[in-house]
Amino acid sequence: MVLGKFLDPKNDVAFKRVFGREKNKDILIHFLNDMIDFRGGSPITEISFLQTVQDPEIAAKKQSIVDVLCKDAKGDQYIVEMQVAKTDGFEKRAQYYAAKAYTSQLNSGEEYHLLKEIIFLAIVGFVMFPDKAAYKSDHEVLDRVTHDKDLKDFSFTFLELPKFKKSLSELSTSVEKWTYFFKYAQEVRDKDLDQLSGTDLFIRKAYEELDRHYWTQEELDSYERSVKEERDAKAILRASFKDGIAQGKAEGKIEGLIQVATQLLARGISPEEVASITTLDLATIRAIETKVLSP
Repeated sequence: MVLGKFLDPKNDVAFKRVFGREKNKDILIHFLNDMIDFRGGSPITEISFLQTVQDPEIAAKKQSIVDVLCKDAKGDQYIVEMQVAKTDGFEKRAQYYAAKAYTSQLNSGEEYHLLKEIIFLAIVGFVMFPDKAAYKSDHEVLDRVTHDKDLKDFSFTFLELPKFKKSLSELSTSVEKWTYFFKYAQEVRDKDLDQLSGTDLFIRKAYEELDRHYWTQEELDSYERSVKEERDAKAILRASFKDGIAQGKAEGKIEGLIQVATQLLARGISPEEVASITTLDLATIRAIETKVLSP
């Protein structure tokens, strides 16, 4: 098997290398400016990394793949998270993390007016909002009547990778190029880089950070351990589903297989792999996929 030049940015080790290191904070600044709508406000010019917000129980279960926390020159804080596997209540955990970062800004006795804005950005490998067609969604606290943003301190942006379907030749915006980066970086070849990055030196630099030839053996070993952990977790998940499938077949419940297939597709597992697990034919799986991703 021929290994691709670029590693997977969804891997926690690779993600931290690209976006979580001081030497690459220019990439993170550029990425945040491309992804977040500042509504006429000033874009980010400088950031400093903070201690990440992490729930010990979630960390122990390896549910949270990565968490990057930083603040800009104004003191506004940004949580950037990569979440590959679907977990129940992820949208609530996003709000919990944001609230935790918000309240941790104040020491005892300090005034509330010192609190700064929290911006949560997540790249997810599953469908969060099946009723929404868009792969990128932005969420704010708005007045229901006037739609004014009077409560300004929380905003959430989600990139749902399974919904992104554009090919290399169709990319035009920075958001599309970053989303392509997360979903397809491992498939990119050198000849594609000029088209992918254009005049954007930071997107090119992000790809260069994924180039396995610039990683030490120790770094590659760490990456492979992380890949193995994720693969083992998926194997356990597949085994669990297969047990349920066997029971469903014994009971003659085809609807049970369809339900399992729907859950797997929503988690970002490929139609081919879902067909292998459930033994449903690929045409049926693709029909289910269309329904899962349809608004």
